[in-house]
Order: sequence, then C-alpha cells, then structure tokens
Amino acid sequence: MFKVKVFVTLKEGVLDPQGKAIQQSLASLSYDEVEEVRVGKYIELMVEQREELEKRINEMCDQLLANPVIEDYYYEIEEAVR
Repeated sequence: MFKVKVFVTLKEGVLDPQGKAIQQSLASLSYDEVEEVRVGKYIELMVEQREELEKRINEMCDQLLANPVIEDYYYEIEEAVR
C-alpha cells in the first residue's frame, strides 16, 4: 500500500481571486508582510501496488484531480505504514 500526496496549484499567470481575497483579509488583520497568496489543493490517495503506478497517478491527475489547462500538479509517493 502506498500513500500518494498530490499537490495542485494554479499555473503561473492564472488569476487567483481566492488567494487575493485571503491576502486582503490578512492585510486587514495587520499582516502587511504578506505580498501574495496562491491557493491550491492537497489530495491524499491510498493505493495498492500496481504496475506503472506513476503512469496511473498522472492519468488520475490529468483526467480528474487537476485541470491541466490552468493547473499544475506534482505528487509524492511513500510507502504507507499499516
């Protein structure tokens, strides 16, 4: 069994209204040192060992977990402790 940690972020140049709202809220709370906020997604998958595991993870990300038009992703695979 493996734990796959998938991190999805907006591509550079894509507007992030949620990040902008968070940055403005932080500024209103006197956290003026925060110049930019980008919001993304974190997804954990528990998967069985399978041939071509990385290929399958890329397919999952491209087809469902991320929008490849506006988002980038990367992932980490680690052996799960039972």
